[in-house]
Amino acid sequence: MIIFEKLRWKNFLSTGNSFTEIDFVRHPTTLIVGENGSGKSTCLDALCFGLFNKPFRNINKPQLVNSINNKKMQVEVEFKIGSKKYKVIRGMKPHIFEIYCDGAFIDQDAAARDTQKYLEDSVLKLNYKSFTQIVILGSASFTPFMQLGQSTRREIIEDILDIQIFTTMNSLLREKTAALKLEILQIESELELAKHKTNVQKEYIDTLESDKSKKLKNLEAQIEELVEEIESNQKTIDSREAKKLALGNPKQEQRDLETHRNSFKSQIIQAERELDFYENNEDCPTCKQGIPHEHKEEVKQRKSKEIQDLSKATKGLDKQYEKVVSTLEKFVEISDEIQELQTEIISQERYRNTLQSDLNSAKENRGNIDDENKKLKSMAREVVDKNTLRSEKNEDQHFNTVAGILLKDTGIKTRIIRQYLPAINKLVNKYLAAMDFFVHFELDEKFNETIKSRHRDRFSYASFSEGEKQRIDLALLFTWRTIAKMKNSASTNLLLLDEVFDSSLDNNGVDYVMNLLDTIGDQTNVFVISHKGDQLFDKFRGQIKFEKKQNYSVIT
Repeated sequence: MIIFEKLRWKNFLSTGNSFTEIDFVRHPTTLIVGENGSGKSTCLDALCFGLFNKPFRNINKPQLVNSINNKKMQVEVEFKIGSKKYKVIRGMKPHIFEIYCDGAFIDQDAAARDTQKYLEDSVLKLNYKSFTQIVILGSASFTPFMQLGQSTRREIIEDILDIQIFTTMNSLLREKTAALKLEILQIESELELAKHKTNVQKEYIDTLESDKSKKLKNLEAQIEELVEEIESNQKTIDSREAKKLALGNPKQEQRDLETHRNSFKSQIIQAERELDFYENNEDCPTCKQGIPHEHKEEVKQRKSKEIQDLSKATKGLDKQYEKVVSTLEKFVEISDEIQELQTEIISQERYRNTLQSDLNSAKENRGNIDDENKKLKSMAREVVDKNTLRSEKNEDQHFNTVAGILLKDTGIKTRIIRQYLPAINKLVNKYLAAMDFFVHFELDEKFNETIKSRHRDRFSYASFSEGEKQRIDLALLFTWRTIAKMKNSASTNLLLLDEVFDSSLDNNGVDYVMNLLDTIGDQTNVFVISHKGDQLFDKFRGQIKFEKKQNYSVIT
């Protein structure tokens, strides 16, 4: 279990040159309050940046450095795993990334990227996506589990169930299988070459006995023919390389288009949310004042135009994407053809060298058939050895194929996930019931939801109100934490709820959630960020208040 103990930061966003510190284990429940812009959500960004080099909210990394001081930004995270105490220090201007275990610096002697991988894989055993699903429920840039793609959902579940080792094994197996395939091709090439050498030797002996000169002429003709074939293949390769070069870099174009398309889709979703807000709200939820009709209409028109423009742009990108996919297929086809031709040239060169060697030997020594028969026996033994080796490698390949079937997503991992699904679904429904939301929620092995009412009406996540969605999000968050604790895979004491009580939950919903928080265990430290300090104050053991003083965010 990961016990997060302290978080410290300075020159981070609106924080000045003095460290701001939060003690995570001081109280079981802590309320974080403050006016808009006071910096109360900064702790989320600082924690994620310190651990994963990425803030929680959609903030560009250069903007994390305080714009007034513009230097010496630093975040420190202290946590304990078992008997070991860790400290991660990360900063910018200057760049800092250090990991300490029990006070000793961990020297990875590698790039920062490798050190980050070590932190996630060997220490935390959590990546950013899984961390934000287990530890944080936010209202800003947070993407709930039910709004994630199928592959991302699966990745998170694999982390929680601690079965990502099978993914690693499958990756290693694929590498081993690819290497074995090349080895088998090499052995088969050598076997064919050994067979050919044997046949040539037999022919050579026959030629010695009958017409040695004719044999010499035949060898020379074969060599000449091979040279022509090699030259022809090389010309074909040069032609294909030119075509390949003309196609550019379709793989990068595909990645770039996917990035742009995803960006447009995100912008459309955001614009639709804002349009929906102004269509369905008359008052500002923050200041409780009415929104002027002219302002609403202006924003609605602007957002509708923005959605239309983005949709048109997305369609244009889709057409470009189809062209790039077609180009990529041609690119791969040409690459495969070039590889086949190169392999054929290698085999032809070897064959030519063998023939040339045979020709030279025949010219130097035309006699002694007994010696040539000894060579023939040696060649025959080589053929037998190569056949035996090929059989062994084919058996290894068969084993790898069977293992690959077991290790792929539909194999062992799916069986394990299938075993845990009843427990997952039971927990989700338990937490939903605890929040007075009586529906039957069920995830299948592809993590698609089925939601039924008491009357057996079928719903989807998207069909519920924002308050109901929030209860589903909370139920899933508590479920992942419970499963992680059961598996001892990604269990942690820390739970951060950002403005959960400020948006879609009514008073009853707040009470249900608070009652639920009281049941999640003694080793849990809950931090709730909220504007409703006056309403929630008496429900929490501790309180942290952020204020802006002289343009800097401080704890008062």
